[in-house]
Amino acid sequence: MSRLTLRLPDTLHHQLIHLAESEGVSLNQYIVYALTRQSSTNYIVQPLPQQETNQQQSDFTNLLQKLGKSSPTEIEIALSERETVQPEEELTPEIIAQFQQRLQSKEKVKR
Repeated sequence: MSRLTLRLPDTLHHQLIHLAESEGVSLNQYIVYALTRQSSTNYIVQPLPQQETNQQQSDFTNLLQKLGKSSPTEIEIALSERETVQPEEELTPEIIAQFQQRLQSKEKVKR
């Protein structure tokens, strides 16, 4: 986490304290929430040009065709070599368990 020292006009500071108290959170939590909300509303997803979308679709199709030609042993080797990372904080153990169940049920259907 980073630390930021910020000078606020007294009226704004008191207003933020009041808002934080009305939400039942600390002033710090409220300010982080407000800044997060503001910055996320300014984030705009830009569509890709059609040519780039077509290229990505073509690359994906080619990848799927190559994957379909791999033997089960080659697939197992590739999976065993993949990087393991820690899940994001938002992924609770319950959500991870649901994903694992879905993957296992899809594997059973394929067999």
